[in-house]
Amino acid sequence: MGKIMVASSTMTIFILLVIVTITIPRTEAGIGEFDDFLKNQSQEAHKLVLDSYVPIPEEIADDLNVHVNLLMQQRNNTRRELAQKGKRKRGPCEATNPIDSCWRCQQNWAQNRFQLAKCGKGFGRRATGGLGGRIYVVTDPSDNDMVNPKVGTLRHAVIQKGPLWIIFQRSMIIRLNQELMVTSDKTIDGRGANVQVKDGAGITMQFVNNVIIHGLRMTNIRSKNGGMIRDSVDHVGIRTKSDGDAISIFGSSNIWIDHLSLSQCEDGLVDVIQGSTGVTISNCHMTKHNDVMLFGASDTYNGDKMMQVTVAFNHFGQGLIQRMPRCRFGFVHVLNNDYTHWQMYAIGGSAGPTILSQGNRFIAPFNTAAKEVTHRDYAAKGVWQNWQWTSEMDVFMNGATFTPSGSPINKSPLKKAFMMKPRHGSQASRLTRHSGALNCMVGRPC
Repeated sequence: MGKIMVASSTMTIFILLVIVTITIPRTEAGIGEFDDFLKNQSQEAHKLVLDSYVPIPEEIADDLNVHVNLLMQQRNNTRRELAQKGKRKRGPCEATNPIDSCWRCQQNWAQNRFQLAKCGKGFGRRATGGLGGRIYVVTDPSDNDMVNPKVGTLRHAVIQKGPLWIIFQRSMIIRLNQELMVTSDKTIDGRGANVQVKDGAGITMQFVNNVIIHGLRMTNIRSKNGGMIRDSVDHVGIRTKSDGDAISIFGSSNIWIDHLSLSQCEDGLVDVIQGSTGVTISNCHMTKHNDVMLFGASDTYNGDKMMQVTVAFNHFGQGLIQRMPRCRFGFVHVLNNDYTHWQMYAIGGSAGPTILSQGNRFIAPFNTAAKEVTHRDYAAKGVWQNWQWTSEMDVFMNGATFTPSGSPINKSPLKKAFMMKPRHGSQASRLTRHSGALNCMVGRPC
């Protein structure tokens, strides 16, 4: 019976998905002319979204918990061994969570950049980006031609066909004159350089699949008026005014955002909307911003029931106000993040999202009116009390409170290992210690 119910639910969502595929609101997409190329791209993207959807999302949450526990056990064993040998000093590299431990402390990381593609966890675990493709070196920080981008620029790199691993020749500041349209199967890898994307437009993934963005510093992203912009080698289209998001994920799947430093943008820091799924946002450091993350842009867009997002090992730092994240529909796993600042609330939502909060640390502000971690919009208590919002092993400090609702989120008994519990919220500061863009140097552990 359980399998029948899951299949029925998936089929219902599929039907809804087909309907919304036909009626995509182009104003929200920033599309000036929804031509045949974009219609085909949209349909292919939604097929990939359906393929990426996990009927039992708790399985992925449990899987990530396993890796966290294994890493912490290894760290504890290592500390005991060092103590027995009388060694007190730490090594030069400290990877404190299972994503970082997969690659960071390897001295030859720069010669083995593709290793990063094997390190994703959570719902965005399938993202391999440019794995297996050629390496493209960005040598020119300019962004002057939206239709025929100059060779060596980031804009030229992200529109190329096939898998591509994009790195940077040196540290640089990139001011995007219009939003940067990234195509499928790309990795933007800022390791080894101080790459700042600032004072211009942000990065957009629309109707694409399989993208990794890692190691960038993004600040003061502004709305731009739009115009003719090349979004692939084979297509140039009219874009309307952009929103001013640092990262915008629209109708896309298998996206991994890792080790970004984000602050002070005109709209959101990270938006996941319009039927996107299979997304992980990890190891990011976010500061000085109002509307931090938006998952699902409308209470009426049922296509976002497909949305599945992991938010793990991030530090929500100084100067943040709200939306960490703000969710509609979908399933959001919020794991081992450190919430040290907010002014209104930390996690909010409407339209019945499912939120599993595990092992986070929430430090409330001194404002007595803002102690509540959770915030629900546009629904009476008689409605939202049925939404599944669960807190497990979280730590609440300075009067912070989490209001749970709905029935408990069941864990699927797949294997014994998958039933291991997440790390306690008291470990959140350690797990997020190296959040944000890293200062990696070639030839040394990062």
